[in-house]
Amino acid sequence: MVHFVGAGSGAVDLITVRGARLLGEADVVIYAGSLVNPELLSYAKKNCEVYNSAEMTLEEVIEVIKEAEKDGKTTVRLHTGDSSIYGAVREQFDALEKLGISYDVCPGVSSFCGAAASLKTEYTLPDVSQTVIITRAAGQIPVPEKESIRSLAAHRATMVLFLSTSLTEKLQKDLISGGYSEKTPAAVVYKATWPDEKIYRCTVGTLHETVVKNGLKNTSLIIVGDCMGEKYSRSLLYDPAFTTEFREGLK
Repeated sequence: MVHFVGAGSGAVDLITVRGARLLGEADVVIYAGSLVNPELLSYAKKNCEVYNSAEMTLEEVIEVIKEAEKDGKTTVRLHTGDSSIYGAVREQFDALEKLGISYDVCPGVSSFCGAAASLKTEYTLPDVSQTVIITRAAGQIPVPEKESIRSLAAHRATMVLFLSTSLTEKLQKDLISGGYSEKTPAAVVYKATWPDEKIYRCTVGTLHETVVKNGLKNTSLIIVGDCMGEKYSRSLLYDPAFTTEFREGLK
């Protein structure tokens, strides 16, 4: 059996209870060493076989799993954050299904959630933004043209950008030409929820300067949107005059 486990956003205690249990039961752990906090391996058994997938190809990962299955061992494939976001898991699922190997998925706390917590920000503020766009800028790996930053920026929704810190010169131009004003609040969160987390608040107009000045490269998230501004409307859900399924609003 193979368990795909979301390791959480970085802090060791932000793995789920289920994820920690599965990690502790595993005979083999294949973890994304370039992003997963290595301290999470402390949950694993002392005699557990550990592999760093940052140094492996897909074929090598599947081969380790196949050998573990032959020996009746349980494998945990430990991915950063939640594996559904830039986790490259679909290709692993398909390979295991072709081999008839059973697997399941344990969700994790994504770094975009960790970043919001660190920023003390609500992404979906009434009358500001009710939509969160999770995306990345096109670099060595392209994105579909219909999902270009410029086209997505036209919505002026809250935008969370993964894997884009090295591309901020063009990113900044595309955000502005697409629809965000230069004064739109922005933030760069380095290693959200890790012990060495750092937060840099800026605007869309100063995004590239902020990234370059602080030497930010990998393991950083970029958040853009007026959700980090001062203006918003109070939620009707807790308005005394608003009637819900659970209480009658004041007349």
